[in-house]
Amino acid sequence: MARTIMISETFGVTIQGEGALIGKPTVFVRTGGCEFRCSWCDTLYAVLPEHKSEWTPMTAEEIMVEVRRLSGNKPILVTLSGGNPAIQPLEELIDLGHAEGYTFAIETQGSVAQSWFAKLDYLTLSPKPPSSEQETRWERLDRCIDYARNGHAAGIPQICLKVVIFDDKDFAYARYVAERYPDIPLYLQAGNHTPPHVASEIDIPGILNRMDWLIQRVTEEQWYNVTVLPQLHTLLWGNRRGV
Repeated sequence: MARTIMISETFGVTIQGEGALIGKPTVFVRTGGCEFRCSWCDTLYAVLPEHKSEWTPMTAEEIMVEVRRLSGNKPILVTLSGGNPAIQPLEELIDLGHAEGYTFAIETQGSVAQSWFAKLDYLTLSPKPPSSEQETRWERLDRCIDYARNGHAAGIPQICLKVVIFDDKDFAYARYVAERYPDIPLYLQAGNHTPPHVASEIDIPGILNRMDWLIQRVTEEQWYNVTVLPQLHTLLWGNRRGV
């Protein structure tokens, strides 16, 4: 019997709103389920067990049917998101998509390592800073990187780190991440403090002020090998789902 993957939603074509692939056209496959409970999570509908009845168990082939429909049968970047997609059995989906020319990116907090990370095209590890009220298990993050680097070719998958920043403690955490993994590109993003139930009327001036503060901190400390980005999807569409 084929293994099923819990799917919260699929949507696109849209653009990737954050990280190293910001602005790149993509189809999103959002899985359901996560072992974290971040204080500022904006996708609780894909995290909390009370939403489980809204998730759909799908086989890898069923998901690919939907990906093909959304992409008009044209190979495109597929972004695997969550929740925490690393807890789902995604290897078959990646293999099926690769056979048709699709590429795959995943974003995960780095709490669960999977051997199939080595089959990804892009791996974004987003450890959660103090403002999330979650604990970082560094040995697990190390393992995720090790598994990904057992890839089939040099430089595949492309690995990057991303830290969402709300305050000075988060900034100090990001500095530690950079020191611990000096050979992996790091992206910093100003966090969105608007509650997730607020669909569109988010505090854009507040987010931009935090972005300005973050840029100033980076430049004052002459931290020149880091990349500072907005959460583009938040500025464009607020907390609306499916965009």
